[in-house]
Amino acid sequence: MNISYNWLKEYVDFDLTPDELAAALTSTGLEIGEVEEVETIKGGLEGLVIGKVLTCVEHPNSDHLHITTVDLGLDEPVQIVCGAPNVAAGQTVVVATVGTELYDGDSSFKIKKSKVRGEESLGMICSEVEIGVGTATEGIIELSEEVKPGTLAKEYYNIKSDYLLEVDITPNRADGCSHYGVARDVYAYLKRNGVAASLRKPSVAAFEVDNSKLDIEVEVDNTKACVRYAGLSMTGVTVKDSPDWLKDKLNVIGVRPINNVVDVTNYILFAFGQPLHCFDADAISSNKVCVKTLPEGTPFVTLDEQERKLSENDLMICNGDEPMCIAGVFGGIKSGATHETTNIFIESAYFHPTWVRKTARRHGLNTDASFRFERGVDPNAVIYCLQLAALMIKDLAGGEISSSIKDIYPEPIKDQVIELDIDKMNRLIGKEIPADMVLSIISSLEMKVLEQSADKLTLSVPAYRVDVRRDVDVIEDIMRIYGYNNIEVSDSLKLSLSPKGEADRSNKLQNLISEQLVGCGFNEILNNSLTKSALYENLNKFAADKLVMLLNPLSSDLNAMRQTLLFGGLTSIARNANRKNADLKFFEFGNCYFFDASRKGEQNELAPYSEGYRLGVWVTGKRVSSSWAHPDEKSSVFELKAYVENIFTRMGISPKARVEETFNDEIMASGLSYRSHGGKELAVIGVVSNKITKAFDIDHEVYYAELNWDELIRATRKNVISFKELPKYPEVRRDLALLLDASVPFSAIEEIANKSERKLLKSVSLFDVYEGDKLEAGKKSYAVCFILQDETKTLNDKTIDKVMSKLISNLESELGAKLR
Repeated sequence: MNISYNWLKEYVDFDLTPDELAAALTSTGLEIGEVEEVETIKGGLEGLVIGKVLTCVEHPNSDHLHITTVDLGLDEPVQIVCGAPNVAAGQTVVVATVGTELYDGDSSFKIKKSKVRGEESLGMICSEVEIGVGTATEGIIELSEEVKPGTLAKEYYNIKSDYLLEVDITPNRADGCSHYGVARDVYAYLKRNGVAASLRKPSVAAFEVDNSKLDIEVEVDNTKACVRYAGLSMTGVTVKDSPDWLKDKLNVIGVRPINNVVDVTNYILFAFGQPLHCFDADAISSNKVCVKTLPEGTPFVTLDEQERKLSENDLMICNGDEPMCIAGVFGGIKSGATHETTNIFIESAYFHPTWVRKTARRHGLNTDASFRFERGVDPNAVIYCLQLAALMIKDLAGGEISSSIKDIYPEPIKDQVIELDIDKMNRLIGKEIPADMVLSIISSLEMKVLEQSADKLTLSVPAYRVDVRRDVDVIEDIMRIYGYNNIEVSDSLKLSLSPKGEADRSNKLQNLISEQLVGCGFNEILNNSLTKSALYENLNKFAADKLVMLLNPLSSDLNAMRQTLLFGGLTSIARNANRKNADLKFFEFGNCYFFDASRKGEQNELAPYSEGYRLGVWVTGKRVSSSWAHPDEKSSVFELKAYVENIFTRMGISPKARVEETFNDEIMASGLSYRSHGGKELAVIGVVSNKITKAFDIDHEVYYAELNWDELIRATRKNVISFKELPKYPEVRRDLALLLDASVPFSAIEEIANKSERKLLKSVSLFDVYEGDKLEAGKKSYAVCFILQDETKTLNDKTIDKVMSKLISNLESELGAKLR
């Protein structure tokens, strides 16, 4: 954003040079990218002086040239050959002396001592267009006789150089998007440094309604999108070119002047950051302005003569019959004030930033108005700017204020109330700033002290400071005005040591498991936490109403926070499969986010929101492919199960510490969940359903496991690593062939066995499964291996038989098992 050095001085007095001002603003957080000297007229009329033509005779060798002698206020007059048809003795003219550089657009030329058809010429008598003060080309400039020869042209035309400061506005500093906004920071800086200064802006005390000739009704249908809307009517205005002072202001900052009415709205936009719009009141049918949305696909032609299809979420300014303007973004082809306009309606409003931003992005429009509305304008400046615009238009274009101000503001935006803890402020800053200095800075930033005690301040922060919502924001404001460079670097080093906590243990285990998975051929992936809410529609396990939605999403593809790592991994699988890389093993650590509407209303506004750390593991394609030593072999869910159980083993979660349970849902066509004995879900694994994989254009099976890392860390919190000698006494193996119902999983056998013998039974494993015509229908045979061992003595047959008998009895009674 461009800021004029001279314009800035209209709101606050200072004697800083442009470079000093740039350094001061940068120190307050408004970084200055560049300082450039500019002039209202290129070259600043340097070398041009006012002269009086003493004599004028025809050139002997030309039928259109004249030889003149001109008094330039020097000891002797100079001779100049001139070709202008209107040159004559006695005229007061503008002369470019030898050495003067004149500009013609981007090119220039220098006046030199020369001979024109044999006669010496020591300068050039100029026309308006040649020196840039006008457009007349018919002849030379003729000035009043009262101007003394030798007067510098830049003094006569009151040419002043200015400096343009390029301010790099950060998205949070909406308050700095105007000259007055920047002036506030200059004022705070000066006051902090003990310089007497005052902040001022034009008075609107003279505002009054002249009559009620043009009373235009205003309605706001969507008060969420249009928080405040104000307007008034004026009649009998004369739309014409703006005066030079207004043109110069706009030209300096790179804004093209249009006419006096439009230029006033642009002036106020860049002066105070409030976008305005002037409608031709005669084009407002039914004398009614309505702020509302229109049906999806409604055609609308904007000022750039392009037809756009409106969204049902585009806020529009309409008359009684049709839309006139895209609110806060761009005007319509018929909405502006032209030289034929005599009656106008001036709009000043506060549109919701999110609505404006979405509409601007939707239509690919980025205007000076939308830039400010997107960041948040000052809702309390709406009426002031409207009154100032009316007074300026009345002064520059004539006319009368022909209606009272219509101001629709159903839910006023309140100033933010913030409690500032003094001790916290000093700790964060690293220095104890004197209380009177803190109060002075707060006051200079237009914050009000509501309550004050020795250790706390209760502050009211003005609504235009959209970036100040917490106590740390106030501390940052105090810090930037106090000056970061004023915080001394201590010559002592303070070190705070703390014992390792759960976060350290979690990181250590995360690195351990990552190394384990990489050693098994996995690649780690990292996906965006933002996702598409449409992926969660019609799901029960990950319900759409549990999503944490973004207030200002960049697009519909990134409008929510993920509830599971699954979809990100499927996107990675699809991308690789499309590039002929279908045999994949991925893992990812990341947060998932959840919203619980039932917790709304609690004192903590963040209560409905939670997050959890997860580990996702994906396996798909072939486990072995294109090997001379081994036939191709597809991956399976059992391979994934082995990886997950190896993770449990590495983390110290034994089979006895978890419970397995099979399930099927819309995510997993065939799934297995692991829970702690307390009922907490540790992990789920399974085959991703075809409906899900097809949505990602994946035509082969994907096996997925999601581990609840937070619960795994809690489950292993009390684990103690211990070492002991290898047993001196041998283990004993006993195998059983068990005939069971086909619906009985091996995990049920394992669970009963572990409950039946906790001391001697070391492991239970399955080494064969048989189903066939030799068994009765609905049955299957499990071949199960049981390992028994006593670490204090050698097991005898009596003890072994007793344990096995108990095992067989429990399996028969609980599962209906039979020995084959």
